[in-house]
Amino acid sequence: MNLGELLAELRHFAAEREWQPFHTPKNLSTALMVEAAELAEIFQWQTPEESRLAHGNAAAKQRIGEEVADVLLCFARADWVAQDAAPWATAWPPTSLPRPWAAKHAPSSGTMPRASRRVASF
Repeated sequence: MNLGELLAELRHFAAEREWQPFHTPKNLSTALMVEAAELAEIFQWQTPEESRLAHGNAAAKQRIGEEVADVLLCFARADWVAQDAAPWATAWPPTSLPRPWAAKHAPSSGTMPRASRRVASF
């Protein structure tokens, strides 16, 4: 099944259940975040090495696959942004690259940038 066929199947599935009124940009983007969080939850307390090996466990592999599929299906419904998201998806690299830290923290350097932490001041 190609992406176009998958999108048609998803639209048909939603139409049969009369879900279109609920498939708003807000709801679908929220669903995407929730599904991505469920995928991240699997690896939350694992070391990097444990996360790389997680697929070796049959039960974990099943759960990972299910969550990846959920993320993919939510993401595939990005057609609510535009009828054809392909131009955005194929516009690689984005104009914002390279990031200032990209060369300093290239994979071959063995370092990764630390997330900046901002503290809200009230």
